[in-house]
Amino acid sequence: MAAVFLSPLLGRSWTGAYAVATVAIGGVVLVLGLLLLGWAGLRLGPSLTPFPAPRTDQTVKTAGPYALVRHPMYGGAILIALGWSSIFATAAGLVLTVLLAVFLDLKARREEDWLDERLDGYPAYRARTPRRLLPFIY
Repeated sequence: MAAVFLSPLLGRSWTGAYAVATVAIGGVVLVLGLLLLGWAGLRLGPSLTPFPAPRTDQTVKTAGPYALVRHPMYGGAILIALGWSSIFATAAGLVLTVLLAVFLDLKARREEDWLDERLDGYPAYRARTPRRLLPFIY
């Protein structure tokens, strides 16, 4: 994520009409990512942890953003990175965003293995919530 934020130091990659469109679209995507990340964090409350392994006292969250997607905080981070890269028009930022998305997808897959093992209701929640990272997309 830090590399995505630093990518504008490499310079802008596109100009003209593309620059206006990417700033507008990127701004919307970035705000959507911030909203998704914040909403998901608030819904997690004290269960929020930077570690992928679930806490022993954790319960399955199924309301709010978790009704749409299983890992909304990761999805929010991807949208923030994509929006930032679009606003600052950096091809390097877009490549780093793709790498971030792959990393977070792999992290989510590992986390889901632990959640399946440790939380009774997680397999049923996983079955009825097909999207992993991004609502309505993936």
